[in-house]
Amino acid sequence: MAEYGPDARTRWFDAGSVALESGAVVPGVRIAYRTWGRLSPSADNAILVCHALTGDANVDRWWGPVIGPGRALDTDRYFVVASNVIGGCYGSTGPTSPHPSTGIPWGPDFPAVTIRDMVAVQHSLVDHLGIRRLALVVGGSMGAMQALEWAIEHPDVVGSVAPIAVGATHSAWCIGISEAQRQAIQADPAWEDGRYDPRRPPAAGLAVARQIAMVSYRSPESFGERFGRDTNGSGFEVESYLRHQGRKLVARFDANTYVLLTRSMDSHDVGRDRGGVAAALGGIAAPTTVVGITSDVLYPVAEQRDLVDLVPGARYVELDIPHGHDGFLVDAAAVGEVLAEHLSTVCARAA
Repeated sequence: MAEYGPDARTRWFDAGSVALESGAVVPGVRIAYRTWGRLSPSADNAILVCHALTGDANVDRWWGPVIGPGRALDTDRYFVVASNVIGGCYGSTGPTSPHPSTGIPWGPDFPAVTIRDMVAVQHSLVDHLGIRRLALVVGGSMGAMQALEWAIEHPDVVGSVAPIAVGATHSAWCIGISEAQRQAIQADPAWEDGRYDPRRPPAAGLAVARQIAMVSYRSPESFGERFGRDTNGSGFEVESYLRHQGRKLVARFDANTYVLLTRSMDSHDVGRDRGGVAAALGGIAAPTTVVGITSDVLYPVAEQRDLVDLVPGARYVELDIPHGHDGFLVDAAAVGEVLAEHLSTVCARAA
């Protein structure tokens, strides 16, 4: 079984033509999604999990300790849903999908997608599944951006929300790191303005982009403990690790999609066209648990604390995990404990 992407358990939702924030319309949108558990007769026991940049709908693969019978996202009790975002490359319509009028992949011509566009399509999926209320919307990083948008845009549907390792906006620091990654991809001679042959992608550029990302996803402490100044036959161990991570991503991800989705993350600003960040967050009514990671250098804990200050009644949990931003994936068990407590206490009080 492939580590990422559709398989026999994947389900499909035909969303039809989707109008994006930009005004562009994408025809024939198809969304890959998965579900676990059963929807209750009252249709109010659903949990929506939103994935990060290179994630997909297979929550059980990348967040295994969190989902399943008896775990935080208890599939004996909850109906858990996850979808690959519009613009993705794991089954949902995106740059790798054939354009309906030409049969040729959209490539760089796929329209810009915002976080709000992702949530709008997810909302259509939730309606399609007959869900009346989401007990929880949760995600880390890009997934947390979606969770915040859900809480603001659909208060009638969202029962509670748990954004992990994110801020109210994509900071200049984050945008700069994303741009460095895009420039690495676009500097590859095989990029060809995004019109590359899928059989000959800009592999070197995408690999370097992933290496830049991995440095920002971890922490000095994490790298120091794991690698120190250890060497092997080809150089420092940390160099080999980064090259390995680059090769892994090239084998499973598309460069145009990477460029598109990093720009989607740059669009993240909950206050845009809503009177500013404070006004947008101040309108969140759903019980909220904000999770920060002490060693996160990409989205420092100050950003999560700011969220808590602005979201009415929000609860803050700071995880002392040394693995940086990726801590919510590396130490999924710790996140699972937070989510289990959220569902058993925060949601119970709101019921």
